[in-house]
Amino acid sequence: MTMPKPDTDTIRALQGLEDSRSSVRLRAALAVGTAPDPRFIDMLIERCAIEPEFHVRDTLTWALTRHSSSLTVPRLLDEVRSERAQARSQALHTLSKIGDRQAWPAITRALLSDADDEVARSAWRAAVVLVPEGEERELAAVLSTQLGRGERETQLSLSRALIALGEAILPILRAATTDLAPRVRAHAIATERLWRDPDAGFEFAIEEAKRVVALGGTGQEGE
Repeated sequence: MTMPKPDTDTIRALQGLEDSRSSVRLRAALAVGTAPDPRFIDMLIERCAIEPEFHVRDTLTWALTRHSSSLTVPRLLDEVRSERAQARSQALHTLSKIGDRQAWPAITRALLSDADDEVARSAWRAAVVLVPEGEERELAAVLSTQLGRGERETQLSLSRALIALGEAILPILRAATTDLAPRVRAHAIATERLWRDPDAGFEFAIEEAKRVVALGGTGQEGE
């Protein structure tokens, strides 16, 4: 008995996404995104959770955005509760690209403070895209609890997320400049400076903020 063509296509796509060569996996993801088919959604999401190559993961995300959000978003919302960190991170990243605000309730405080830096960073990016109008300040308050966290890349991601929320962050950042932890104070000062002068660069802003903190200042005018 001859297998129907759609099943053959599904098998071919699955084999391509599981190939040991990243170039083959990349081509398979491109092919699936070029010809969206609901039957591919589960395999795309599953591959996102284990794919080691960044460019392939990014193409898998693109392929998912090519499918109907009514089909992808429910599956991605399941995935953000996965025990696998990469699964959570990629699901959040994909939700931020889809931009369907129905996903907002899934962006929990637990995800925004996830122990895995990549998951937390993806949650921050998704949150600023999905946050409903009028809830920016509440989100900024939650994000501010992560000030001082991690290395420069993680701190820059948080600063960018906060800055994307606009003026709602300013009172919260000013409060954080008096925090007992020097890392928190420095990160808050650097973020506020970046908000005021986006061209300053994070590296310069954070080093300048460290000097201010070392001298006992808070970065406020007149200090």
